[in-house]
Amino acid sequence: MVDAFVVIWAVLGAFLIRFGLDSEFASAGQDLPYVWFSVVLAAAWWVMLGAWNSRQSRILGSGPDEYKRVAAASLWLFGIVAIVSYVFRIDTARGYVGLALPVGLLGLLLGRWLMRQHLSIKRRQGQSMSRLLLVGGPGAVSHLASSLTSAQHAGYLPVAVYMPGVKSNLAVEPSSGLEILGYKPDTHSIVAALKDCSADAVALSAGVQLHPQTLRHLGWELAARNIGLIMAPALTDIAGPRIHTQQVAGLPLIHVTTPTLEAGQRVAKRLFDLFAAGILLLMASPAMILVAILVKLDSPGPILFRQERVGIEGSHFYMLKFRSMIVDAEARLADLTRENEGSGPLFKMKNDPRVTRIGGFLRRFSLDELPQLLNVLTGTMSLVGPRPPLPKEVEAYESDVRRRLLVKPGLTGLWQVSGRSNLSWQDSVRLDLYYVENWSLAGDLVIILRTVRAVFGSSGAY
Repeated sequence: MVDAFVVIWAVLGAFLIRFGLDSEFASAGQDLPYVWFSVVLAAAWWVMLGAWNSRQSRILGSGPDEYKRVAAASLWLFGIVAIVSYVFRIDTARGYVGLALPVGLLGLLLGRWLMRQHLSIKRRQGQSMSRLLLVGGPGAVSHLASSLTSAQHAGYLPVAVYMPGVKSNLAVEPSSGLEILGYKPDTHSIVAALKDCSADAVALSAGVQLHPQTLRHLGWELAARNIGLIMAPALTDIAGPRIHTQQVAGLPLIHVTTPTLEAGQRVAKRLFDLFAAGILLLMASPAMILVAILVKLDSPGPILFRQERVGIEGSHFYMLKFRSMIVDAEARLADLTRENEGSGPLFKMKNDPRVTRIGGFLRRFSLDELPQLLNVLTGTMSLVGPRPPLPKEVEAYESDVRRRLLVKPGLTGLWQVSGRSNLSWQDSVRLDLYYVENWSLAGDLVIILRTVRAVFGSSGAY
């Protein structure tokens, strides 16, 4: 309904702006009036959105795939209109088409975004969820249940567990608290468990002890009952573009490409950093001048604070910030270690006595980090990347955590838009490693847009 409203609104609006209410309808070739052309265009647009599966329940409410399909369907439709007009020499009004496409596409994306916000609210209330029966080994179903529960916006609600082939008499899965409905490795028992918990989808996790032929029969039984089948392999923090499937002898093999930042990608990221940081620096210069004056008037000491940090491949550099603490803050750090509220090697305090009056305001809205745009221009940092660590933090790193140093640290990153100082050390590391493993320029743009919302929300900033 939302798609239909937006499409009609865009086509009708373009028609009225281009031709007006009182003008005669111009022809679009073979005496076809534009009013009928508009009707056909609106209907075709709505059908194309359905043909591109942009309304499938599995893509609604989570991830970028929904927006990609809406954009692809719209662009393909108007591409077909352009080709048909050229081949049959139809003189289609360019102003009409040139207005309907961008207005309609933006309207569709905005409509989908608003519907997504509504759906997210309903899912946080436990509504509009797909009820899942988790099938697999003990550890795998526990991890899958916790992951799905922490991502309610995705719309999956684990309701019960089935562990085929596991020798146990437990009635409840210890970690998730979900009821265990059975252990027999046969299709009939799993289908019976489905009826008991009223699930509308089955999620097969790692460690499932079922024969391939049993899995095949289970798929047939689920399809006959219109129940979804979801495969959840033991792959964590792997982005979609790195996953490719290949059919070999009837087996869907999953290929996971190695994460690498090729020379061309490095150049593209560096050019983007230079361009964006230059523009942001020009836009923020008046605010930076004002902040510099306030810092100087608020407390004695320098305006800028230089701190040694560790960059790409372990190289050291000095990160710039507006001073938000008293001059001898580093010397007083040892006296506050007992009051550390951070986890892992991080030191965090919500009410740090070393923070100045203006410093608290600067930290709340991340204004103290604006000088790091100079670090981005000089190449020691990137606009988006892992959090720049202190040398003493790097000394405490475990071997896998050192993968954070494979890319340049960032002015912002997944840690910035996912909770900032409210994050645990484990979550911070997981997000940084996810970025290193799955970097993309489009992902950087999304993080920058999310940073704006995080800064104004000021959650977790202290």
